Amino acid sequence: MTMTSENTTTGAAGEPQPTRVALIGIVVENPQAVPGMNEILHEYARYVIGRMGIPYEKRGVSIISVAVDAPADVISALSGKIGRLEGISTKTIYSKLPDSSAAAKQKLPETGI
Repeated sequence: MTMTSENTTTGAAGEPQPTRVALIGIVVENPQAVPGMNEILHEYARYVIGRMGIPYEKRGVSIISVAVDAPADVISALSGKIGRLEGISTKTIYSKLPDSSAAAKQKLPETGI
């Protein structure tokens, strides 16, 4: 799978796949699982828009947000792989933006953000 300039990727057969913007919320309760999580995130680095981590020492957890722009199946795989690590929970939310194939067909209005 490779990224193209129109926010689509090409699959194994070369067909374009639309991408979605999503946020993966991660709660880390087991610090020993962090190297495995970082390894998975590194595998998917080409899809990551950005990430932010907040250590919450009072409760002994870390809260991480990872913003991605990727095909839905890639987002699901990334979230699932991380969520299967011992002591890590994930939840994914998707933007209401149309997928990249629909956005390419119509010019979206400026959001002012």
